[in-house]
Amino acid sequence: MLEHLHTDEGTIAYDVIGDGPLVVLAHGMGDSRHAYRFVVPELVAAGYRVANVDIRGCGDSSAEWPSYERADIARDLVAVVRHLGGPAVVIGQSISGGAATIAAADAPDIIVGIVELAPFTRKQSFDLGGLLGNKRHRAGTFQLAKVLVAGSLPGWLGYLDIAVPTKPADWAAERDRIESTLRKPERMAALRAMTKTSPADAGARLADVRCPVLVVEGSADPDWAVPRAEGERVLADLPDGLGELAVIDGAGHYPHTETPAEVLALVLPFLGRTLAPAGGHRG
Repeated sequence: MLEHLHTDEGTIAYDVIGDGPLVVLAHGMGDSRHAYRFVVPELVAAGYRVANVDIRGCGDSSAEWPSYERADIARDLVAVVRHLGGPAVVIGQSISGGAATIAAADAPDIIVGIVELAPFTRKQSFDLGGLLGNKRHRAGTFQLAKVLVAGSLPGWLGYLDIAVPTKPADWAAERDRIESTLRKPERMAALRAMTKTSPADAGARLADVRCPVLVVEGSADPDWAVPRAEGERVLADLPDGLGELAVIDGAGHYPHTETPAEVLALVLPFLGRTLAPAGGHRG
């Protein structure tokens, strides 16, 4: 059932399903909670209560917000966790991976673990060598630039075609759903605003995180010339011993959509270490 949390700046929409310890899901820019459609049933079956959030500007949440920084998204996620009652693990993808970092740093009393899927969590450096040497990275960056500069819908769809190299069976319908949503000017404006944000606010908080962190990268993610190296840099900025990195071979920027079984094989043991299963005790 769709629920809404009203904040001073707008309304956050989310679904809650299942019983047990709380897991909060947050998708990437230009997407919606539907991105986790293959993951939610398995998490519920494993004994978790899952809150699947439409981040600000997306899905059924309010379209127009004063700001779309990771710190803003983090504040929304913390509000959802407090409203539903923690503790919780937050799973965030792309921009929401960075938001999960800030949420964990800001609310260590209720956020006991974070999973970052293909996260933008650090200030990015221009990598000319990577652009010249990696065709996929170059093509994806070119399409994203069209979104940032001109709010180009064909640019975003072109990026998705590169960023999702392993297409799920329902990809044609999913792509149509995304396209239909982003034809609304206010939704494309939110996406374009997110492309202009910097992950520096999240990177500045990595050292303040006190809970376990799982970073998952796809080896074919076009957002970086070497996705594993980006994941290693995130771990290096965390306190020693908190982070672990996994790279899914062949996955792009949306591993939860492309390779959900592989993501779940990583996430479920992490949840078992950080959240109690239904009727259990968290150690």
